[in-house]
Amino acid sequence: MADVFPQTKRSEVMSQIRSGRNKCTELALIRVFLELGIKGWRRNQPLFGRPDFVFRQQRLVVFVDGCFWHCCPQHQTWPKNNARFWRDKLQSNRARDREVNRVLRSKGWRVLRIWEHELKAKNRRALIARLRRYFTRE
Repeated sequence: MADVFPQTKRSEVMSQIRSGRNKCTELALIRVFLELGIKGWRRNQPLFGRPDFVFRQQRLVVFVDGCFWHCCPQHQTWPKNNARFWRDKLQSNRARDREVNRVLRSKGWRVLRIWEHELKAKNRRALIARLRRYFTRE
């Protein structure tokens, strides 16, 4: 079906859409934090890259990355429709993630990125072990 808007109008309309910030994945991670007794996070903090969770005392930021939007090496799929657009878009997301990591680390923050698939029940033990390692080191 053809788009009812010209490309410039479609771009304007799409730019106004704001996501719910992956609430279900973030809530799943909060449940894991609570289960492990991990406290002290803040959300919606004004830091570069808008981390999902900020632990100021530990100088740690946590991002929960969707497998599609951030090109998970295990689950990445490339759309067949409008393939060039999507490849450019998703690769620019990855480049932005690398830049965010670099800037935050240069400012003294530790960066932890958790893939969406790590929050699934079958991966829970590995995620818990990873979080314990991250939160016990100084």
